[in-house]
Amino acid sequence: MTEVVAQFGLSPRLRQRRFALLPLRGEGTPFTELQGRLPGDATTPADLADLISSIASVGVLQPVLVEEIDPGDGSHPAMKLAAGERRLRACRWGAVNRPDNPHFAALPAVVCPGPLSDEERRIWQLVENLARESLRPGELAAALVLDRCAVLLGKLLAGGHAVPAEVYAIDDPIARFTAMERIRGSDKQCAAPWAEVLNRLGLQLSPRKARELVRAFAEMPREVAEEMDEAKVSLHTRIRFIELRRGREQAAQDIWAAVKNTGQTRLLPSALAAVANGELSAEQALVEAERVQEQADAARADKLRAKPEAQVAAVDARLVERALAALRQLLLELVQGTELREHDRGSLALLLDQLGDVLHKGEAA
Repeated sequence: MTEVVAQFGLSPRLRQRRFALLPLRGEGTPFTELQGRLPGDATTPADLADLISSIASVGVLQPVLVEEIDPGDGSHPAMKLAAGERRLRACRWGAVNRPDNPHFAALPAVVCPGPLSDEERRIWQLVENLARESLRPGELAAALVLDRCAVLLGKLLAGGHAVPAEVYAIDDPIARFTAMERIRGSDKQCAAPWAEVLNRLGLQLSPRKARELVRAFAEMPREVAEEMDEAKVSLHTRIRFIELRRGREQAAQDIWAAVKNTGQTRLLPSALAAVANGELSAEQALVEAERVQEQADAARADKLRAKPEAQVAAVDARLVERALAALRQLLLELVQGTELREHDRGSLALLLDQLGDVLHKGEAA
């Protein structure tokens, strides 16, 4: 995947992608080429019922990909769909049959100037899959940094900065970005902020989460990052590992070696907590982590035995849908250039922090 993202950065057209809300009727609406289906093999509203219902409730979760074709005669550019035919058809149906639903008012799209070559189109679709694939944190962080390098490179060249060939040849994403940042110096016009990088990628990922991913990737030895990817260690646990490593590098290395060698990587969060709270060796921390885990398992088992009928009430799905819809609308407005008031920004950041803490506690339980 990282090789694909590197190729992505070499295409001037792909680097000019932008997020847009496209009309579903009239001039500027995307069109599709004939798909070569057999007679009768067409997508009907009944086939799209689940998707239509989902979009009506929470909106389009993944923007479609649209290639902007200039006809060359001065008329309005044509919008050719590159990926997302079912989403387009579902939204068209909704625009006609449910015009009062705001989710059918426009189509979220990542638009790229065309025409693209088959290779460029293939790379584009693969990179956009970053928003859907269950990429491991290390892989996603590397891909994000490489795309940020591509954004920064384009700005450096446009700003008249010379970028030596040896900088292009740096394999490590963090080292490549650092070298480009040295070339940029204090030129603020050539900066590559995360909000812009994520907007170009069309990823539903906050700049804060991107920074956390990259921080965990940058501060961790590559072999350890790859091993944690294989062990499916969460981003939250990686950040705790990095925090311990900053002050007690050897202790962090010993803890990781101990949980890895015993095959008990699930104990890493508890082992890190044990080391952070006392001067324990890696072996002692692992024993303490096992004790804590056994106690937690026993407590959960006792609770289930004592009240087998008791179940934790689930949050109302409609409340979750409304919250997600509101957050997505807020994200769209911010991406389009609107700004939050300072008080609202602080309130939102605090709420997101509190929500993150609750979710992390739920995962640990």
